[in-house]
Amino acid sequence: MPAKILIVEDEFLVAMNLERVIEDLGHAAIGIAPDQETALDLADEEPDVAFVDLNLRDGLTGPQIGKMLSDLGISVIYVTANPRILGDGVPGTLGVMPKPCDGRSIAGALDYALMRRRGLEVMPPPFMIPFTEKRA
Repeated sequence: MPAKILIVEDEFLVAMNLERVIEDLGHAAIGIAPDQETALDLADEEPDVAFVDLNLRDGLTGPQIGKMLSDLGISVIYVTANPRILGDGVPGTLGVMPKPCDGRSIAGALDYALMRRRGLEVMPPPFMIPFTEKRA
């Protein structure tokens, strides 16, 4: 069964690339959210995984959005050009991958998130900075 993926990104071309890769992998992109309000509205669709940028149309709201989505049981991976903004991480989220990211890195991060959702202990892809369980 295909996973449902939420894209929280305000840069149109970046969001469209993520959506294309997700759909090419056989999953369903349930929507693109450029801000916190839209992201929380789309969370009602019960996505399995969310790719979340940090700086969105409404400012640096990505960390808060990721925490809220994680609290709803959604696996969150941040995608940002400046991973240092997250410091030690955001409780409950899986990790961060740097922009720009290609199709292979998106696929690897998505596979990692889906395996973790199944309860499997797997190593994160080499390009991804994981957040440890202590931070969750």
